[in-house]
Amino acid sequence: MAEGGQRARAKLQSISINGGLLQLQQELSTGDFVEIAFHTQAGRICGMAEMLHPTRKYQSACLQPFRFIALGDDDHRKLRMALDSALDRSFLDSSPERLPTAPRF
Repeated sequence: MAEGGQRARAKLQSISINGGLLQLQQELSTGDFVEIAFHTQAGRICGMAEMLHPTRKYQSACLQPFRFIALGDDDHRKLRMALDSALDRSFLDSSPERLPTAPRF
């Protein structure tokens, strides 16, 4: 929810412990404070974020980063759990065939 109580739907493109990247139909003003809520395997995460300058603009959408400015302790814990789980899955999904091998001498 943006300042002024307006709601906007977005697709979460990426997430980190510090913020993330949203795909929006219309960009939000840089510096706007928004409430962001999304679901993970660890549960629902809700926090306050500051919108940053859009990185890409398309005719029907834009990619806009944000940074978290306030997360409750429980939301921070769930975010860390979700990120750790994603990292574990990424590591486990890497098969030896896809990993680069060192040259043999």
